[in-house]
Amino acid sequence: MDVSLQFLGAAHCVTGSKYLLTLEEDAAGPVASRHQVLIDCGLFQGLKELRLRNRESLPFDPAELAAVVLTHAHIDHSGYLPKLVRDGFRGRIFCTEPTADLLSIMLLDSAKLQEEEAAFANAKGYSKHHPAQPLYTQADVLQVLPLVESVAYDAPLTFLDGTLTLTFREAGHILGSAMAELTVQGSTQRKQLVFSGDLGRYNNPVMHDPAAITQADVLLVESTYGNRETRIEDPEAELAHVVNDAMDRGGVLLIAAFAVGRTQTVLYYLKKLRAEGRVPAVPVYVDSPMGIRVSDLYPRHPAAHRLGHGNVLDFPGLRFITEASDSKALNDKAGRAIIISASGMCTGGRIIHHLYHRLSRAQDTLLLIGYQAEGTRGRRLQDGETAVKMFGEMVPVHCHLEHLDGFSAHADRQELLRWLGNFRQPPKRTFVVHGEPEAASALASTLRTEQGWANVVVPDYLESVRLFEGI
Repeated sequence: MDVSLQFLGAAHCVTGSKYLLTLEEDAAGPVASRHQVLIDCGLFQGLKELRLRNRESLPFDPAELAAVVLTHAHIDHSGYLPKLVRDGFRGRIFCTEPTADLLSIMLLDSAKLQEEEAAFANAKGYSKHHPAQPLYTQADVLQVLPLVESVAYDAPLTFLDGTLTLTFREAGHILGSAMAELTVQGSTQRKQLVFSGDLGRYNNPVMHDPAAITQADVLLVESTYGNRETRIEDPEAELAHVVNDAMDRGGVLLIAAFAVGRTQTVLYYLKKLRAEGRVPAVPVYVDSPMGIRVSDLYPRHPAAHRLGHGNVLDFPGLRFITEASDSKALNDKAGRAIIISASGMCTGGRIIHHLYHRLSRAQDTLLLIGYQAEGTRGRRLQDGETAVKMFGEMVPVHCHLEHLDGFSAHADRQELLRWLGNFRQPPKRTFVVHGEPEAASALASTLRTEQGWANVVVPDYLESVRLFEGI
């Protein structure tokens, strides 16, 4: 059996994760058998040149794809699934149970946003495409969900007539996130491939630590923070400082937080800080329909996080905003308050109209929590742009801006090296993925020069590599 891998995303960037695994075996007759499995199926986000890849044809026939293995539900890892199914995929989709629950929320939200953006562009006439069309619709998402199969952590699942065995390990990134171990059984040899997915942080108060993996023939490891450390010595104190400063200005603190993971972590810290009297008991609004639905999943999956049973995120003064009219009413909110809204990189969702109204107000504060990908509005704000374009007009930035990397759900450089240090010996081949060029190159260089790992590379987009021959 010959085994190859093609990098269809998350190569020299942090988005669009897709890796095509191909198993080919010579048959007795003139035709060889071939099985293909896609590990992750993400949308490209951020820079326009990346987003345009979502419209390009894939270098394989989705109808011939046997399965998709999802490490977690973030859209840059799962958001291409409806397009894949619309183009003919009818195979199996494997993920953990919490990820399966998240998929129905996140994919429908992604489709809804695309439909709304296309309708708005057509109404305003600013799209270059006439008419503007979403990549997929909510109806397409409904075709995806019946294909999803839940797999428990640490429970090996064998498929493709015994050729592949999948085992999910805890990744600690978001609810349901996993590393994927794929064992390939050839006629003479067995090989183990490990896909890290997105690795979480150690000692996170909400998520479990990433599981230790000690052996792999081939490793794909993420490198979002491969070139820097982001750990905050005392995240509670840092957040308390930002909250208190914002409240001292007498304005609103607008927190741009991802609906999955980050929103729940912020709520955990705010609840704790308020209970300890370290921040004032001002009103807190969660204005993210998806964030609210995701928060409701935590009691359903108590084993998948550290918070335990029950409604552990609620506290007095917390209000969940579900209606659009109530969301818009927050634009007139003056005085001290906290608004948590999505998306975390300020690329879409309700955060946009909050930014439109708050960026120009000197008494208000915008807090960016976590990684801001290149090309996103959040990155431009973080980099100090004095005006940003929204709804077809330039909005001046006069508000106070804060950024806390230490609340990222991604392992930083030292945590990546800590996780990699679990391997008893270096994998025979290591591919550094899911990182912007400087971050990926830095981690790869460290593994080669400081850790003594041989055969560590940063793959190119669309690059194909032969992993094994005749196993």
